[in-house]
Amino acid sequence: MSKNEKLKLTDILNIKYPIIMAPMFLVSNEKMLIAAGNNGIAGAIPALNYRTIDAFKEGIKKIQAGTKGPIGINLIVNQSNPKMKSQLVAAVELGVDFIITSLGNPKEVIDACKPKGIKVFCDVTDLKFAQKVEALGADAIIAVNNEAGGHAGNISPKTLIESLVSNCGIPVISAGGVGKKADLDKMLSYGAAGASVGSIFIASEESGVSEEYKQACVDYGEKDIVMSTKISGSPCTVINTPYVQKIGTKQNWLEKLLSKNKRLKKWIKMFTFVKGMKSVEKAAFSATYKTVWCAGPTIENTKKIQPISDIIVGLIK
Repeated sequence: MSKNEKLKLTDILNIKYPIIMAPMFLVSNEKMLIAAGNNGIAGAIPALNYRTIDAFKEGIKKIQAGTKGPIGINLIVNQSNPKMKSQLVAAVELGVDFIITSLGNPKEVIDACKPKGIKVFCDVTDLKFAQKVEALGADAIIAVNNEAGGHAGNISPKTLIESLVSNCGIPVISAGGVGKKADLDKMLSYGAAGASVGSIFIASEESGVSEEYKQACVDYGEKDIVMSTKISGSPCTVINTPYVQKIGTKQNWLEKLLSKNKRLKKWIKMFTFVKGMKSVEKAAFSATYKTVWCAGPTIENTKKIQPISDIIVGLIK
C-alpha cells in the first residue's frame, strides 16, 4: 500500500468527509465556508475575492468565528498578482488551516506555511509540475482534470489521478467531475485522497451570486458547458446561454490585444468612458464575470437551489 492510499483528506484536515468545497472566483463567500465547515467538509475561498487586504482579514475572521471546521485560502502565486505577498502574510498571521496555490511557483508559500503547520496544496494539471511542487515540500497535490469547471486541465480524471498516485509520494486530491456520490467514489477508487468540488455549490442558498446565475445552473446541464476565451484570454468553461451564443467564445482582435497588454486595457476603458463609444466597449468587454457564468459539467446534477448542507448530503449518501 502506497503512502497516498494511507493518507486520506479526512485525516489531513480532520474532517468527516473527504471533500473540499473548491475556491470559486467571485462565487465563494463567508457564508459558504461556514456552512461547509459546519457540515463535515472543508471550504476554501480565493483571496482575490476581496478587493482590499483589510476586507480579506475581516473575511477570514468572520469565517473563523462561524465555524470550527478547516478554512482554506486560494492564492494566485504568479507575478500577475501584486497582492500575493500581503495576502500570504495575513493568511499565515490569522492561522488559516490550508492554502491552495494556483498558477505559479508555490515555494514562497510553502516556506512561509511550513513553520506554522499550515498545509499547502498545489493545483497541477500534469505529472511534471506535480513532481516539482512535491520537491518543494507541498503537503498534497490538487489534480485539475479535464472535467473541472473554470480553467480545466487536459487529462481525464482516471489517467491523471493514477499517474500522480503512482509517481508521487504525497496525497492526490482530485478536482473536476464530482457532482454526486458515485463520482466521488470513482475518484477515490483511482487512488485520490479526496476531491475538490465546486460547480454544484454555485446554486446554493448561501452563494452570493445572482438568482439568474443560480437558476442557470439548474436549467442547463453538462451538454451546455462550452470553453470560452472571451473573459480572460485563457480557456474557461462557461454556460452556453443565449448571450454566450450571441457574443461567441473566441476573442476578437481587440480582446486579444488587450489580454496581452493590461495597460492598454485600462486606457481603452478610459477612452470608452470619456467618448461614450459603446461600440468599442462592446467589442472589447462584451464578456465579464457578470454576464458570462463560469461552471463545470457537474451542474448536470444541480436540480434545484438548496442549502449547502443538502448538497453535501447528496455527495455522501
